[in-house]
Amino acid sequence: MTRHFLRDDDLTPAEQKTVLELGLALRADRYAERPLEGPRAVAFITDKPTLRTQVSFAAGIAELGGFPLIVDGNLAQIGVRESVADTTRVLDRQVAAIVWRTFGQERIEEMAAASRVPVVNALTDQFHPCQILADLLTVAQHRGLESLPGTTFAYVGDAANNMGSSYLLGGVTAGLHVRIAGPEGYLPDAGVVARAREIAATTGGSVTVTTSAKEAVAGVDVVATDTWVSMGDEAQAEERAKPFWDYQVNAELLAVAAPDALVLHCLPAYRGKEITAEVIDGPQSVVFDEAENRLHAQKALLAWLLGQG
Repeated sequence: MTRHFLRDDDLTPAEQKTVLELGLALRADRYAERPLEGPRAVAFITDKPTLRTQVSFAAGIAELGGFPLIVDGNLAQIGVRESVADTTRVLDRQVAAIVWRTFGQERIEEMAAASRVPVVNALTDQFHPCQILADLLTVAQHRGLESLPGTTFAYVGDAANNMGSSYLLGGVTAGLHVRIAGPEGYLPDAGVVARAREIAATTGGSVTVTTSAKEAVAGVDVVATDTWVSMGDEAQAEERAKPFWDYQVNAELLAVAAPDALVLHCLPAYRGKEITAEVIDGPQSVVFDEAENRLHAQKALLAWLLGQG
């Protein structure tokens, strides 16, 4: 059966751990896995601006022995010029997997329903699951894979965005105690919170949703944030920033966390807004390890998915 990775809970806890173990191995030896030798092509489609996602997937596909087939979504106009299903039926005859960075989650779900090859969510408006694999891999790199269960993890800022949803689902899958903080009106989807609590009941993790940044960060092992203005909301940047100033990751807030807490940011970062330069460029920041780990985590994911067929 073809396996897809459309949201964080598409992997069981055991499967997620297997992918992370392979990610650590590939970080140590980047060419240890070559499932795309041939080379076999993997389509990378992007409908949104991208740097880390395109670079990490393109480099990763090449390092797995394959050919990254970059498709400009603005030119392809998937769902406009041609239906999602018809586009998928063209692609899956020619590529080993499809990676798509797009808008609504329904688009990638429609693609997966039509595809005979693995489909990977490289970002949608609702979820960013490859980023969370990289973030978990970063914590495992610095603290050990076995440290993940029981780790306390706080995400503060726009808790209603795709990162908030994916931290909930991916975090509790790894057994983390996930705390999410944001202002009223910017809290996670209730259905995602309910699903995260369901998973947490089986992994020993937990979920806390609060409007207090200090409550979320108190004593935690990891502090994460993201831009307050997601792609597509740039025109509202000034208006959207107003509710978030109390959620800025700065020295004062970081002092509430554990003394050796790691700091994560999926980038791009806006220094002086959601995070200060002092913190993101400081000794507790591992954001550039995190960016590199997109490569290793996604290679591990692709290798694992290609082995499931």
